[in-house]
Amino acid sequence: MPLTKSWVETANDPTGVFPLNNLPYGVFNDGRGARAGVAIGDKVLDLGALEGLGMVPSVGFRNGALNDFMAEGAGAWTRVRNTLTGLLSEGADAQHQLGSFLHSQAVVTMQLPFTVAEYTDFYAGKHHATNVGTMFRGAENALPPNWLHIPIGYNGRASSVVVSGRDVRRPWGQLKGPDDPAPRFAPSARFDIELEMGAVVGQPSSGPISVDQADANIFGYVLLNDWSARDIQAWEYQPLGPFQAKATSTSISPWVVTKAALEPFRTSTPAREIELLPHLRDTGPMLYAIGLEVTLTPDGGAEEIISRTNYREMYYSAAQQPAHHTTSGCPMRVGDLLGSGTISGPERDNRGSLLELSWGGKEPFKLSNGETRSFIEDGDRLTLRGAANGDGYQIGFGECTARVLPALKNPYGVS
Repeated sequence: MPLTKSWVETANDPTGVFPLNNLPYGVFNDGRGARAGVAIGDKVLDLGALEGLGMVPSVGFRNGALNDFMAEGAGAWTRVRNTLTGLLSEGADAQHQLGSFLHSQAVVTMQLPFTVAEYTDFYAGKHHATNVGTMFRGAENALPPNWLHIPIGYNGRASSVVVSGRDVRRPWGQLKGPDDPAPRFAPSARFDIELEMGAVVGQPSSGPISVDQADANIFGYVLLNDWSARDIQAWEYQPLGPFQAKATSTSISPWVVTKAALEPFRTSTPAREIELLPHLRDTGPMLYAIGLEVTLTPDGGAEEIISRTNYREMYYSAAQQPAHHTTSGCPMRVGDLLGSGTISGPERDNRGSLLELSWGGKEPFKLSNGETRSFIEDGDRLTLRGAANGDGYQIGFGECTARVLPALKNPYGVS
């Protein structure tokens, strides 16, 4: 599919990530309250204002969150997208009417695009699971026996999800190294990221759903950074898995890219080593070819890329995750967020976490300024970017970025 040209000139720039083919949704505030907008070039179009004038369908764009719009369902999603495409296409009659409703993205504040109902994070990338398993259990036992049969996950904290740009503070926690005689309470020294995609559920379900129904219920996707305190995790995770190590923060990109925009980039999951049970089997291409990168900017230093990979490397698709999640009867709600799990590739520079890039801290990697990193240091800024490449255009998500602040000083006043 070629570029669809817009009268917003910056939307036709092949190096930009918000062409007319994209039209991602977010929530912005220009000082006059939060309302929904759509990204077009370097602008954001005020959907709240257009809804008030009757220029777009009335779907809750003035409510400060996308949940009401998502709840309207696929028919409304299509109607709004078609309306916006008509309004913003090159030569559209509405060009002169819309100028005052376009705001520079550089001067507005982006907010959490939807109210997160619940948050589940998965462990669905085979390269990541193999790397981590090899570090801790050896190559012969890298994947647990269930891994090739089901997408493994855990229920996270919806309250921890924040929008890109919000600083993240290094957490305190209970730590115990293998040679320590007893645990101690201290700031995490092995703070990390996980490069992920997040699927946003746009339609509810009250019982088990098929892979195809799960796919139909997904509204769109965001970039997601699952901040992880590896030393807290190492002490707490047995026998019930991650808890406080994952509760500090989960950052997401401010723009939700819809399934419709990503449709040309569908691709299949990797070949199955073991056939999945019928309720989880692939019914067609369920992944997307989305190039991803991680950059690190040290305090006072220059930004540099530390990892590149692609969403197509996932072993399980976003649709297979809620299909599995609902087998017990677990309901899905509008605004549920499903983290993909860390997206790593086969090579060292494809790894989606510092845990893997430094191989558990045993192989620190060098930055161009001469510094080395095993895990995140105070003042570091970590940024995720992603885009699917079309014919003369890109479908991007914007940045998912945050700077790490030092831990609080002795939060309980005890030593």
